[in-house]
Amino acid sequence: MTAFNDESGTGDALRRTLGVSRRRFLSTCTAAATAAVAAPVFGAAPAFAETAPTATGAGGGGGLALVPSGKRGIILYTVRDATGRDPLSSNLPSGFREVFKELARYGYKQVEFAGYGQHANAPGGANLESVEGAKLLRSWLDEYGLRAQGNHGFIPGSWPLSQPDLDTFKKHLEIANILGMDHMGTGGDPTGSAYRSDWDTAADKWNALGKIAHSAGLKLYTHNHDAAYGFLLDGGPLDAQGKPTRSSGIRKLEYFLEVTDPKTVWLEMDIFWAHVAQYKFHTYTAHDGSQQENVFDPAALVRSNNKRYPLFHAKDGTTNTTNGMGYDMVPFGEGVIDYRTFFSRVGAKNYHNPMVEQDNAPSSTDLGQSLKYARIGYDNLAALRK
Repeated sequence: MTAFNDESGTGDALRRTLGVSRRRFLSTCTAAATAAVAAPVFGAAPAFAETAPTATGAGGGGGLALVPSGKRGIILYTVRDATGRDPLSSNLPSGFREVFKELARYGYKQVEFAGYGQHANAPGGANLESVEGAKLLRSWLDEYGLRAQGNHGFIPGSWPLSQPDLDTFKKHLEIANILGMDHMGTGGDPTGSAYRSDWDTAADKWNALGKIAHSAGLKLYTHNHDAAYGFLLDGGPLDAQGKPTRSSGIRKLEYFLEVTDPKTVWLEMDIFWAHVAQYKFHTYTAHDGSQQENVFDPAALVRSNNKRYPLFHAKDGTTNTTNGMGYDMVPFGEGVIDYRTFFSRVGAKNYHNPMVEQDNAPSSTDLGQSLKYARIGYDNLAALRK
């Protein structure tokens, strides 16, 4: 067991099989007896430029798998059209159960939920966001040998927490435990603000929520897009509203890592959006008014906070300097983001859980496209070799 692989003991495996929280499991046991960088910033310094792999972009050749077979996952947002499809009007996999069966056939061992809704005509009905719905989902996961790793679900909007928000949050923790998850999170940034005071407030909130999740045996995580890697405004002249206008050079999410509890607050890096941030946010105005360059290195951030990143989104892109992002999304392994180098640099492969994702996989003209791309993503994830 590696230093990072702290979830793989026999007790935790049994707890997940039973679908109970770590605290409940331990108390029960006690009672019975008296757990591209791809295309980096275009024109960036050579220190940050990593050679893109040949062929499909996923790497290849011999060597050890960079992503162990049991760690290959997919977020169900990628195939949301399939889970939402009417099984009575299509021969394609439709609804959670049939989609689980198909993903398992490709080789996936893990899934990350993006909510618990499906088509009303699918087994179990439209809304499985309940204790009974979670039990049904868990039975299908077990049937096809899949493990639920997380969910982009409910994070309370209120702060301080209102009682209804707290009750809903605890319901989602219960659902996560029934599904056997170790993690529960959200698809949004802790705050959309650029100001340090707002990130301090967000940190207070996430520290409080993280403690609640920890008491239920779960790791609470935030999934982040490019904006969270922009530079924090924390000094210099104040604007008309009394807000700072310049930066010390620290990125917003780096600051969030500093001011949140590493034992209760976790992160999921979307590697595609981190590379978009590398393209977009590489200069800032310092407190003294000078222009400074600081090229973002996603793998370096993970390496310096490795245990804080139990989950990744493995999403790929091709170079496009005309759309403001630097990349266009494509199926995993068909782009230029150098995942072989990224996973080699971050290491701890028995700890991290990469989830294949493609936001634009569903198609109105090719109704089976998202599942085709899911299969391509699995094959290219499995092909990554060191």
